[in-house]
Formats: sequence, C-alpha cells, structure tokens
Amino acid sequence: MAIENGAGVVVTGASGGIGLATSRLLVERGFRVFGTLLEHEDSAPLEALEVTPVRLDLAQPASLRDATERIRALLDDKPLAGLINNAGIADGGPIELLDIDVLRHVFEVNVVGLVAVTQAFLPRLRQSRGRIINISSVSGRLATPFLAPYCGSKFAVEAISDCLRRELYPFGVEVVIIEPAIVRTPIWDKALQHDFDRYRGSPYESVIAKALRRLRKGRERGLDPSKVARVIVDALTVARPPIRIPVLRNRRGFLLALWMSDRFLDRRIARKAWDAAR
Repeated sequence: MAIENGAGVVVTGASGGIGLATSRLLVERGFRVFGTLLEHEDSAPLEALEVTPVRLDLAQPASLRDATERIRALLDDKPLAGLINNAGIADGGPIELLDIDVLRHVFEVNVVGLVAVTQAFLPRLRQSRGRIINISSVSGRLATPFLAPYCGSKFAVEAISDCLRRELYPFGVEVVIIEPAIVRTPIWDKALQHDFDRYRGSPYESVIAKALRRLRKGRERGLDPSKVARVIVDALTVARPPIRIPVLRNRRGFLLALWMSDRFLDRRIARKAWDAAR
C-alpha cells in the first residue's frame, strides 16, 4: 500500500498492549494515527508518540458518534488508509453458571462495537481503497472451555470478517484477520481480577482454579505486543497480505489441531483440563 503523506489510520484500544505498540510503528512508518482509549485511560503514552488520542467506548453509541465525527474532521481531505479493530475485552466461566450480562457485554464490545466502528469508517476506506485489520485470536479458531464469551466473540469476528471481505471485494478494500496467541496485555489482567467466588462449591470449582493458574502462567509467558504489532503493520502495508495470520510460537501445533477431528480434540482438551484438576 502506498503511503500518502498524512494518510490516517484508526487504531481502537490503543492505550496499551498491542494497540500502543502498533500505533508506535505506524507513526514511524509515516501514518497519522488516531488511537482510541476509554475515558478513564491515560492519554500521555499516545501523545508522547504523536498519536492523536480519541475517547471511545465501543459499548456506547453516542461515544462512537462523537469519536468518528472528530476523526473525520481532523482528517479533512486526507485519505483514511486503514482501520485496525484491536479493542476488546476478555471474560469467562462455565456456561452453566455464566452471568448473561457478562456474555452480552463481551459481545457488545468485541463484536457489535467492531461492526459499528467499521460501518462508521467504511465510506472513507472505500474511497481510498484502504484496509481493515481485525484482531481476532487463536481462540477464534479453537474454542477453550470456560472462555465461552471470549471465544464466541472471536469466532464471530472471524465470520464477520469473512462476510465483510467478500462484500467489499469489488471495491478493493482488503480485510485481514490477525490471530494472536495469548499476549502480555492488560486484557488478561482485567479478566483475572474478576470475582470467581460464584463457582465455589460448584462441580466446576477445582477445574476453574486450575484454568486460572494456567491463564496466569500463559499471561506471564505470552507474546510481546511488539511482535503482534509488526505483523499488523505488515498486513496493512504489503501489497497482498494473507487473509488470516496466526501469531504464535507453535504455529505447527496450532495448524495440526485445526486438522484434528472434533471428538479427538474434545478428549485431548478434557484430559488436559479435568484430569489435571483432580
């Protein structure tokens, strides 16, 4: 993709982690970056990178309207080269005992919010033949027990991205899906802070405790956000990017798991989750 001086890129969820690292690289590549963050989040790291901070809560339609109007005004007649749908939240628990409001909120942010932002900027992206980068997850291809809200939302992102790519094919707007493994990012810190006392005394108590320990270890050993950021920037700028780009250490193991039968995979995951908890 040719970079016109001052061409804009919108990065949602840019206050830290993948979003902040991606914003840094985009500025270095000559883009004008608009990084969204929540009202309570500190804008200083973005401002230090010369990124324009924009307050946006994906669960609030009025916030989205204000944010998109501001970005359009700041862009003026400059093209919008890309939209990076990175903002998201994580939550989980056994489906039997899951708070339905938690499920609704995860989908509202990760799925409905992503679609709403995309709708808001599509006219500008179509005009510039820009590119949409949707941050999914390996959890959007392989479902993990006790993470149904997160996995379900990422499976939805995968399907919506496929629909969108095919709808935009005649207009030359590429839609690329990035699928990271667990990353050292605040999304998991927030998820681990939730109250899991509701599962005490339930049939899931021991396995949930084990799953939380595994998640904490995975968070500590997760990918550096800068590694994912480099993949995102490449996906935005190369002439013909792959449609799906997994970002993980054991790519071979991930691809092998996708080829396994559901029954075989069920048994493997069940042994790993339940046997270890006993």
